[in-house]
Amino acid sequence: MTTDHITATASGHWMLGGDLRVSRMGFGAMRLPARGWNGPAGDRDTALAVLRRAVELGVDHIDTASFYAHGDLSANELIRSALHPYPDQLVIATKVGPQRGSEGRLSEAGPSELRAAVEGNLTELGLDRLDLVYLRVGGIDGPTGDRIGERFSALAALRDEGLVRHLGVSNMSAEQLAEAQQIAPVAAVQNRFSVTVQEDVELLEICARQNIAYVPFFPLGGFGLPDDDRINRVAERHRVTVAQTMLAWLLARSPAMLAIPGTSTLAHLEENVGSAGLRLSPEDLTELGRRDQLSVHAPGRQPAQEPEV
Repeated sequence: MTTDHITATASGHWMLGGDLRVSRMGFGAMRLPARGWNGPAGDRDTALAVLRRAVELGVDHIDTASFYAHGDLSANELIRSALHPYPDQLVIATKVGPQRGSEGRLSEAGPSELRAAVEGNLTELGLDRLDLVYLRVGGIDGPTGDRIGERFSALAALRDEGLVRHLGVSNMSAEQLAEAQQIAPVAAVQNRFSVTVQEDVELLEICARQNIAYVPFFPLGGFGLPDDDRINRVAERHRVTVAQTMLAWLLARSPAMLAIPGTSTLAHLEENVGSAGLRLSPEDLTELGRRDQLSVHAPGRQPAQEPEV
């Protein structure tokens, strides 16, 4: 499959929160300041070029956070430097909750600290209102089950003030989503999901029924591309990469799915966006969707330049 001239619009569209039209292929900014959580540091000029090229390729949904930072580089500052004043249709989503402490360690913000987190994102991005703010809780091991009412209520108050347009939840269970919905509408859920990590199927289906966007983090594994026989076979049949196969599967899995693969290289950006034009067959989808035959999710086929998310 050739990916020439394919843009993010080939992925279709979703009405985020019912009023923000975005392409289902977006971009995640986590890899811009550093290729890994603790480095090595990214290249500023390359990061700026990646962001500008993403918009040229039709990306109109960028996912970021203040804690995406390493040394002197931060995702929010890079986004503002590359794209401000922003295109009219560009939607920027951010997350609050985690706070970077000493040595890069994260702690969880309490309800009283979330206003400062939102205001910090507004300042860093040069915005008067944030399009979408997720309340993120816990680490990468999955939802903790903690009560979130107080924290989500703090964000709902900022929404009522006009500082936030839509609210989302990240790394949460169906029960935590329901708790949040008792307080304010939820426009998006951002949880871990990929071909090799499919434990969140029930929540994905809940989101689809309720017109809530489901935005998976680590759509390509997060720690190097998986060495999975099923994915390899499908990729070879279509003459595409493993990453393109995984992204195309996500987009085909549910109309509520919004992909936000991250990268800090132009080559991988082009590759990721190119997957928006890949159409998998019913047989491909059946093979990739069989959870009873999932391979162990471990780094296997490492990309030539960097692990992707």
